Amino acid sequence: MHVSITQLLIILVIVIVLFGTKKLRNVGSDLGGAIKSFRAAVKEGEDDKKPTEHEGDALDGEITSKKNEKI
Repeated sequence: MHVSITQLLIILVIVIVLFGTKKLRNVGSDLGGAIKSFRAAVKEGEDDKKPTEHEGDALDGEITSKKNEKI
């Protein structure tokens, strides 16, 4: 099924007539804010998963104190 540019323009005009430009602007800004907060949450989640600077210092099976000094 192929949709031409003229068909898309007709659909756009119908949507503008039905909802109005003010309503569409509000929907657009709400959608943009939601995407922005989603990206920030994903980035925050990725930052939480990164190991800290001293976590990889101890070898497997070694016990470390709270100050990250090998015992």
